[in-house]
Amino acid sequence: MRAIRVSQFGGPEVLRLEDVPDPVAGPGEVVVRLHAAGVNPVEAYIRTGNYARLPDLPYTPGGDGAGVIESVGDGVTNWKAGDRVYVASFMAKGGTYAEKLAVSAAHVHHLPQTVSFAQGAALGVPAATAYRALVIRAAVKAGETLLVHGASGAVGIAAVQLARSMGLTVFGTAGSTAGADAAREAGAAHVFDHQDADYASKITAASGGRGVDVILEMLANVNLDRDLTLLAPKGRVVVIGNRGRVEIDPRQTMGKESAILGTTLWSTTPEEYRQIHAALVSALETGVLRPIVGRELPLAEAAAAHRAILADKAVGKLVLKTI
Repeated sequence: MRAIRVSQFGGPEVLRLEDVPDPVAGPGEVVVRLHAAGVNPVEAYIRTGNYARLPDLPYTPGGDGAGVIESVGDGVTNWKAGDRVYVASFMAKGGTYAEKLAVSAAHVHHLPQTVSFAQGAALGVPAATAYRALVIRAAVKAGETLLVHGASGAVGIAAVQLARSMGLTVFGTAGSTAGADAAREAGAAHVFDHQDADYASKITAASGGRGVDVILEMLANVNLDRDLTLLAPKGRVVVIGNRGRVEIDPRQTMGKESAILGTTLWSTTPEEYRQIHAALVSALETGVLRPIVGRELPLAEAAAAHRAILADKAVGKLVLKTI
């Protein structure tokens, strides 16, 4: 089979398409014939070698994918050949930038017929991150107001859709007309241009002057200090993404008794993992969660995908076609 292999850390050019042996399902594993692999910014960070956790070389990137189970290993009774599944193996055995993958049966999940394989590749990191930020970290409640920075990206779209189903009023920011349209279609009541110098005051006005209860922050090094001024009393900022240091005024947290919360999928416990994906499968089956695929590239163009994923211009999910 073909797979993208990384033999040394570095730029996108280290992503090489190679022929490798077909995987075999070990005990408790399944082999998935992948149709699509999701591309996430974290995979580009890992590829450079400048990330907190690094895989042993050589390796195949990717923890998100979707396809059909080809075979099952000993002890696997809940899956069979032919089942449609999505893969969420970011914290375990990765390697979805490939035509096939052997993975723990615990890390594949039912993919409804109404959901495409490309959409299924948008779940493991983006949708799981959105759910974890909303429910496990921010503990959102129906009736609260949420601001999603970067509401047009894969995490942002999932967050808007999930939050609306939970009874929140959702605001979003986007940097393009297409992105704003996607955020509105996902359920955002108001969308603001984050390139507008006055967007913060417009958000405050839209909240009736009270501020927002929760902010999901994709670029904390740019927005965090301003975020603190936008919070309502007891408000929470959940930091999902960051690319550098930032100076903030801690006084902004005192009078409002607000909180800054970090989140990462690395910290997900087995119990949280089961909770997250039970919720995501239900949301897929009921139509609450409708991933948007913004761009699809052939597996051989993984390097171009890594360049694009860091360009901050994508609407929805960037996917590699593996079949």
